[in-house]
Order: sequence, then C-alpha cells, then structure tokens
Amino acid sequence: MKRYFSSLIAYTTLILFAQLLMGWGYTGHYKINFNAQLSYNQSMVQFYDWSQQLANHASDADERKSWDPDEGPKHYIDIDNYPGFIENGNISQNISDLIATYGWSFVEDQGILPWATKTTFDSLQSCFERQDWDKALLFAADLGHYVADGHMPLHITRNYNGQYTGNDGIHSRYESGMVNAYNSNILYSGMPVVVIPDVPDYIFNYIYQNYTFIDPLLAADDYASDIAGSTSSDYYYELLWQETAEFTNELFQQASHRLAELIFTAWVNAGSPQINATYYPDLLLEKEHFRCFPNPASETLTVDVHNSLKGPAIFTIYDRSGLVANRFEKVGSISDDGFLQMDISALPQGLYFIVCETNSGKSSRKLMISR
Repeated sequence: MKRYFSSLIAYTTLILFAQLLMGWGYTGHYKINFNAQLSYNQSMVQFYDWSQQLANHASDADERKSWDPDEGPKHYIDIDNYPGFIENGNISQNISDLIATYGWSFVEDQGILPWATKTTFDSLQSCFERQDWDKALLFAADLGHYVADGHMPLHITRNYNGQYTGNDGIHSRYESGMVNAYNSNILYSGMPVVVIPDVPDYIFNYIYQNYTFIDPLLAADDYASDIAGSTSSDYYYELLWQETAEFTNELFQQASHRLAELIFTAWVNAGSPQINATYYPDLLLEKEHFRCFPNPASETLTVDVHNSLKGPAIFTIYDRSGLVANRFEKVGSISDDGFLQMDISALPQGLYFIVCETNSGKSSRKLMISR
C-alpha cells in the first residue's frame, strides 16, 4: 500500500493518511501500554512505577509521523501483498532477503512493522544493559505502540480500510469510533510472562495469528451496517461491538501481555539490572494554563498564558529523553498581553515538552519542532 509519496501532495490528503495509520488510536494505545503491568511478575515489581509514563508516551510514535518520513512504514505491514503469503501463511523474516527479491521500494510500501518492533526491542535491551532508564522507558513505550499495531487486524493487511470488500471506512470506525465508545467494556486480566526464546518468531507469529481476525471484523461490519442501515448511528456501533467484543478484548489482552513479555525478556537478556536511577520526569500533567503556537514550530515559539499565570514563571523545554533543552525565565509578572517569545532556532526538530513552573504549580504541553 502506497501510504507515503515522494512527490508533493495536498496537506489534507496527508492528514487523511495519517489518520489511517493511528493503530488503535490514542485511547487504545494508552490502555494497552498501561495494562502491560497486569502481566508483571514478582521480579518486575520495579516496573510498576513505569506504568503511567508508558501510557502517557504510548502515542509518541504516531506523533513522530508528522515530521519523520521514515516513521510511517513502521506502523503496518500489508503482508498479503507478498506473493505466496495466502498459500504459505508466512513470509521470510529476513528483510534483506525480501529486499533482494522484491526491492526496497516494494518492501517499504508494504510496511516494516515486524522489523521495527524487533529493532525497538533491541534498543530497549541495549538501554537495560547500560542502565539508561530514561531512554529505556521511552523505548518500552514505543515497543508497546508497535506491538499494539501488530494486534490491530487492519494494520496487517492490504485491505486496511475495507476498500476491497465494500467496507470503506471500517478502519476508523473500529479502532476509534467503537473503541472510544466501548472503552470501559474492554476489560481483561494479565497472564504469566516467560522469557521469549526467539523474538523474531514471536513477533511474526502473533501477526500471523491476528491476521485471522480480519474476516470476522469485516463480517461484523457488514452485519452491523445491514441491520442498522448506516455506519454512523449509535445502533451501528452497538451491533459492531456485540459482534467483535470477544476478539477485541482478546487482541487488547494479548497486546498488553506481549508487551510485558517483551519487556521482561529484554530485561532478563540484559542481566536483570535493578533500577537505581532517577525516573523519567513526570512532564505530562493534566493542568494546562497556557498554550503555545505555532505548533509545530520552527524558529520562534509564542507562549500565550491568557493572563492565567501570575507572578514569576519559568518555562523549560525538555526533549524526549527528559533532558533540559532550553529554559526561559520570566521574572516578575506576565506582560499585560499575556504573550512570551521563545527562540527555539537552535533546537533540532523533534518532539519536546514545554513545562511552566509558577508559585502555584506546574503545567505542561507537548511541542513539535519541524523544519
């Protein structure tokens, strides 16, 4: 599936494609990452403190797609576009062999989800080995995102939006519309974790297993739309949930469990080090007393506090690793117009967090720098 184009296309078209690459959407990814803790064993007690930040950063990988042209193909694999998959039920796990056979352009167009998952696992294990806990947490969050994408049936097929079977639009209806509406009904428990002997096999096998849910999902969409007479009513979503609830719960449960099992395996392979460093800063707070624009920004960032922050204020920009990238201190009262200018021209493009500290507390927002 050609989801990224080398030629210039309309911005609105890019937005539509981005929406189709959102995996389980923010709600689903948050839930899957957060519930990995349900499968932690006694030796993983130290990882419980990661749970909230794993959830907070569950969609970082989706956000990178807005500025990183290499990110998009990591979120899917149109595995049924490979000749022989339907007959054999598998493809080569060696991406070099596939590139030699089909060429890089074809392989990239089909998506590289399983290899991105393995690469992220390797990065996580490397962080454990050198006890770089802040980066380990972020790689674990990314790992959870890719694992979750591998458990979303429409991310592993060429028929990703039902366009070949008369189910146009099913992608967002299922992953976002239905999941958001019935999120509270997606309930599951954990399962025991073991060390995975062969991680590539493990990743490819769950993709093959989850491929079997594509036809039941499309059949559920047909049933719900036929009975409800539309694909937008509450009744349609009620019927879609009734038909898919069992395997949707299974997909979520398996995604959370497999994330826990991959984290456990990476940690054991690294020698089971004990966390003895400062945890990743809690940058994502619920209170937001300011906004910043443009966002994405390039050279200068304007901070609008709407006169809601009184007295001294310190604005700090953190990078994804939790390191301070820039700090701007406003001594005294915020100006009458409520606007501050920040020079960000020296910062590389990427995802950041801007945190405001005042006498009354902290608030934060995400910031994307793109050029």
